[in-house]
Amino acid sequence: MIPKLHKPAWLSLALLSVWLLSSCKKDTDMVDPATKSSENQTINNWILENMRDYYYWNDKIPTNPAVTLAPSDFFDSILYSYDATSRPDGDRFSWIEENADELSASLSGESKTTGMEFMLYLRAQGSTSVIAQVLYVLPNSPAEKAGFKRGDIISQVNGQGITTSNYASLLYSGQTNYSFGLATVQNGAIVDTDLTRAVTATVLQANPVFLDSIYTVGSKTVGYLVYNQFVPAPNNSNGSEYDDQVDAIFGQFKAKGVNELVLDLRYNPGGYTSSSANLASLMGKGIDNSKIYFREEWNSTLTPYLKQQYGDEFFVQRFLNKSQNIGSNLQRVFVLTTDGTASSSELIINGLRPYMTVTTIGTTTHGKNVGSITIVDDSGKIKWGMQPIVFKSFNSLGQSDYSGGFAPNVEVEEPINLQPLGDVQEALLNEALYQITGNRLARRAVAEPNRLPALGSSIQHRANGGRMIKTLSTFKPSKF
Repeated sequence: MIPKLHKPAWLSLALLSVWLLSSCKKDTDMVDPATKSSENQTINNWILENMRDYYYWNDKIPTNPAVTLAPSDFFDSILYSYDATSRPDGDRFSWIEENADELSASLSGESKTTGMEFMLYLRAQGSTSVIAQVLYVLPNSPAEKAGFKRGDIISQVNGQGITTSNYASLLYSGQTNYSFGLATVQNGAIVDTDLTRAVTATVLQANPVFLDSIYTVGSKTVGYLVYNQFVPAPNNSNGSEYDDQVDAIFGQFKAKGVNELVLDLRYNPGGYTSSSANLASLMGKGIDNSKIYFREEWNSTLTPYLKQQYGDEFFVQRFLNKSQNIGSNLQRVFVLTTDGTASSSELIINGLRPYMTVTTIGTTTHGKNVGSITIVDDSGKIKWGMQPIVFKSFNSLGQSDYSGGFAPNVEVEEPINLQPLGDVQEALLNEALYQITGNRLARRAVAEPNRLPALGSSIQHRANGGRMIKTLSTFKPSKF
């Protein structure tokens, strides 16, 4: 969740996960060590001051941390880091970046990209070779123009085979020009081909509203929406263009008499809570702006101040009154999930369950029930931006027990031979249609199982596993 706050920093509350993130380090060979140490102390004191105020585990911050460390190392040193044995309640998700502007842009879906997202797998059990399978391609992106489509398999980058030791430098270094070598599946094995495709990455604004369809099966009119990030509008826009687009889709669903809904969040790492509440309010059954979508729990230092300044409503996100709501025509909603389903996506599941049946199909979600804030320096003197966890979220029944993710009600793994999103033979959508219709009118495709060990995805790397963002504009706390 990302509220915009002002401290002397603006803050954004986000549910975000750290996954495969590496900080960019500048060459400091020509910088005087004393100057660098002084600069680090200035940045680290700024980090420490804000963390002591806002961090959810602020009572766990070391008393005298080493402020001469590099900022990224210092930030890590003061976290209440997760440990499965000694700190099962610890922090898995806070992070810091050297460029606050890039951080802010990424929260609105703008980044330098080829325009395709992919999943990384070991080429075979026990292998150190890696493949990248394309999950989806953004319309009008460099990757689409180069001919990439969902299901394509990449085995080489710029002439080098992808391995466990080089995949980060080959795929996540931020370079511009790529030559991708492709492979294919033959008799269950990954086989290289001679086919290559050149792609030049560019700064691209991704529209999170990826695909919508309506399927008529007997008496069932099924609405289907692929939604890949909770973003109200493009970067640098103060509008609600993407939320308006979602509203229009549900307006069409309502006009067409949709009475079953499949929400595809399998690749959605989260986003702004305003957009999450907007979407939930379009499908929730028996809800209005008096009903609670979720509540927040902040640290004991900040909570009394917030209550005094804003009252208990500060901690509550209610549903919205939406004329396009189709909840009165629904008994349930089906949500398609994977490990990439995180934060605001999981909030949809948790927040709607007190009001209607939410059936999840796919694999276990990421498990992120805590929120963070984006903190940047309003003065512009400090260029860093950080994303510390600051609260935990609960639904209207006080439930927040999904730190291990939501296990699917119906488990379906994505196969190695991926079908296009929206195709009724695509594995997860096909299962949803079967659950809805109770018959095999949409026959389940015979898909070859994917038994390759997964290493994570570009979505998790780009979005750090998910974000849930709640925007505020007038929060100006004094020192507390």
